[in-house]
Amino acid sequence: MAIDRKGKNAWLKYDKKTLDKVMDFAEEYRVFLSRNKTERECVETVVKKAKELGYKDLYSVKSVKEGDKLYATLMGKTVALFLVGSEPLEKGMKILGAHIDSPRLDLKQVPLYEDTEIALLDTHYYGGVKKYQWVTVPMAIHGVICRKDGKVVKVSIGDAPEDPVFGVSDLLIHLSADQLQKKASEVVTGEDLNVTFASMPLKGEEKDAVFANAMKILSKKYKVEDEDFLSAELEIVPAGDARDMGIDRSLIMGYGHDDRVCAYPSAEALFRLEKTDRTAVCLLVDKEEIGSVGATGMHSRFFENCVAELMSRTEEYSELKVRRALQNSDMLSSDVSAAYDPNYPSVNERKNTAYFGHGLVFNKYTGSRGKSGSNDASPEFFAKIRKIFDDANVSYQTAELGKVDQGGGGTIAYIMGNYGMNVIDSGVAVQNMHAPWEVISKADLYEALMGYIAFYEGI
Repeated sequence: MAIDRKGKNAWLKYDKKTLDKVMDFAEEYRVFLSRNKTERECVETVVKKAKELGYKDLYSVKSVKEGDKLYATLMGKTVALFLVGSEPLEKGMKILGAHIDSPRLDLKQVPLYEDTEIALLDTHYYGGVKKYQWVTVPMAIHGVICRKDGKVVKVSIGDAPEDPVFGVSDLLIHLSADQLQKKASEVVTGEDLNVTFASMPLKGEEKDAVFANAMKILSKKYKVEDEDFLSAELEIVPAGDARDMGIDRSLIMGYGHDDRVCAYPSAEALFRLEKTDRTAVCLLVDKEEIGSVGATGMHSRFFENCVAELMSRTEEYSELKVRRALQNSDMLSSDVSAAYDPNYPSVNERKNTAYFGHGLVFNKYTGSRGKSGSNDASPEFFAKIRKIFDDANVSYQTAELGKVDQGGGGTIAYIMGNYGMNVIDSGVAVQNMHAPWEVISKADLYEALMGYIAFYEGI
C-alpha cells in the first residue's frame, strides 16, 4: 500500500493559545489583502512597515555591518529586504521570493469612449484568466495617472464604502441562445471586457455628452485630462474587502491570494527575525503572471544589482564574489499551489495534490506536461528543508499542479535557479486560482509563516 503523505490536519494540533495566533495572523493578512490590490500598494505598505522597524534605503547608506536592515525598490513595483548576517555575503544568502502582481483588467492607453450614451473603459486583461468570470462583478479602479508636469496622481475608486463601483456587463439569459453554444474560452472575448463607467450626459454638450461629464468629474477630482490616460497605469480589480469564509471562519475569500498569501508571510517572517548568520532576504517582485519579464520582473537584473550594491558596502567587491553569493544561496520560491476541490476531482491525482488545512505546499517541480519550464529542485536540498520543518513542527505537504497532461504552471523558481542556487517552490494552496475571488485556509497561511521563519533560522 502506498504511503499516505497527506498527513494530519494542522487544525488538530493547535491548542487554544496557538489557535488565537492563527486567527490573529489571518486577520492581519485579511486586512493587508483588502487594502493592497496592486503591486504599487503592496510595495508602499511593505516599505512603510520596514521603515517603522528600522530598515533603511540601501542606496542611502555608504557602509553596512552585521545586523543592519536595508531595503531597495524599483519603479515602486518590486522590493528587496535585507537583514545583514555575520557571514560574508560570498557564502550565500537565505532568500524568500514571492510575486505581488495578480490577474486583473488593465486599462488601455486610450480607454474612455462613449457608445449609445454610455461611457465605457476599454481594457486589456493581465495574466491567465477565464474571461467569463470577470463579468457582472463589482469592480474598483486602482493605480496612478502621470501628468506631463511630472505629478503622479494616485487613483482609488470603488473600495471605500461611499465610493461607486464599476463592472463589465453580460448578456441576459433570455437572449443567450447563441452565446451559450460557444466554447467557454469564447463566451466572453478580450475585446468584450469593457467596463461601464458612466451614463449621465453633461447639459449643453451636443456630442459625447456622457464622455464629457465623466471627464469633468475626473478633472475635478484628480485634475487630469483625457490625454493623461496615455501615461496612466490603472488596474480594474474586484471591489470590496476579503472576507472570512465558512461557518467556522477557517477560510478567507479575497482577491489576489495569488501570490500575496505567500508574499505577506514572507515579509513578516523576515520582520520577525532578529539576527542571522548568512544574510536573510525577502524579495517581492512584479510581472510573474505574464512571464516575469520587464524591468520589475524576476528576469530583470534588479536583484543581482542589489546584491552587488550590498557587497560594495559590506566587503571588498568583486564580480566573482557576487556570482559566488548568488550560487551559494538557498531559496524558497514562495508561490501558491492548487488546492484540491471536491467539486472537480478529475483534474487531480489524489496522492500528489494539496489539501486545505494540511500546511505549506512544496512543489518539487512545476511546469506543464513534460515538466516544461520547471525548476525541478534537488532532492538533497529538499531533504534539508524537510528536516528543518519537522524539527520546527511545521505542517507541510507535497503536490503537483494537477494531473500530468491536464495543464500546469510556472513560478520564479527556475529564474533564480539559473544562478545555480538551491531553489524549491513552497506556498499556500488556493481554490479558484486566478478568479476574481480566490480561497485559502487560515491554517495553511499560519503554517507558511512558521515554515518561512524556520527556514530563516535553520538553513
